Formats: sequence, structure tokens, C-alpha cells
Amino acid sequence: MKRLLSLVLIPLLMTASQSVSAQGKFMTKVGRVTFFSTSIIEDIEARNTSAAAVLDLSTSQLAFSVPVKEFLFKRTLMQEHFNENYMESTKFPRATFTGHFVGLDAAALATPGSHIVKVEGDLTLHGVTHHMTVPGTLELKNGQLMAFALFSVAPADYNIEVPLLVRENIAKIVSIRVGLTCDPVGGSAAPVTRSTSPN
Repeated sequence: MKRLLSLVLIPLLMTASQSVSAQGKFMTKVGRVTFFSTSIIEDIEARNTSAAAVLDLSTSQLAFSVPVKEFLFKRTLMQEHFNENYMESTKFPRATFTGHFVGLDAAALATPGSHIVKVEGDLTLHGVTHHMTVPGTLELKNGQLMAFALFSVAPADYNIEVPLLVRENIAKIVSIRVGLTCDPVGGSAAPVTRSTSPN
């Protein structure tokens, strides 16, 4: 499970440096991550638009980091419980994913439209890391790289304890949706007009 990436991705991700010049490297600091939990009692949804991500098509590597406290809920009380009781966001402030594209044909992205891809890597959440494979799509559009993924996680797998009193309110499996609109890093790419991140 502990497949390590080039360490250059992490400082890029954390500092969003614009000084790196590399063909095929894209990044964003405003990626969108949403999660949805459905149960018999109630549905719970939260959105976060502060995900930082680096995708390097030349090496097939990628990494992203999500500040846990930036997830917004419809109800303030629910948001407080999420941060204090479940995610312990002061102790574990970020969720991260580091991995690589499996069998990526970067040249094929020159063809217009969305392209199906597969990502393999390590998701670290609540201080626990699990290896996973996630399907997704990539699309080069107007000079930007647009990425989308939809996958599920089980809170119990990441030692996220749900109090017995509200256990029926929280689904055992939570759906995670990631939408990124990334700009090219360095190189001589022409400026592009930012478009809305995919939902």
C-alpha cells in the first residue's frame, strides 16, 4: 500500500509554487470535493472548494490535499459535530491522496472530449491510510486540465467513530465526488480563462 511518490509533489502542493517549469504539469488551489451520506433518517451533504491538487501527466503522478475544516454543511451544528466529534479536524487538519495514473496515454488527451482514466494510490483520512483504485475522467479544455472522480469510503475503515445515539443517521458508506479545473504550471503555456470547476 505504501507506494511512494516523488517528494517534489508535496512542496508543490503545499506552497502552490508557480516557479516550476515542467511540460504536462497542472495544479489548482480551488478544487471541489463533496461528500454525500444517505440513510433512512436523513441525507447529509458537505462541500469544500479549497482542495489543492497537482497532476503531472509527464510522470503520471498526482497528489491532492483537502483542508477538513473547509467542508461546509447546511446546518452549523452538523458542521461542528463533523469537525469536533468525527473528523477531529484540529488533530487531523487535512485529508490527502497521493498516487499515479494507471496506463495513462497522455497523448490521447489531445483528442477532444472526456477520457476515462484509473488512479491508484493512498488516501489518508483521520490519520489512517488505505490504498485504493479510483476511476475518473480527464479532459484538456481551453488550456486547462479538468479532472473528475466519484468513489466511496467507509468511515469505519478510517477509525471515524459515530456515537451510538446518531449511528442510524450516518451511512456506513459515504460517496466522495472530486472536481478539479487545473491550470498549467510553468512552461510557455498561454494564459487561459478560468472556467467553473466540474461538479
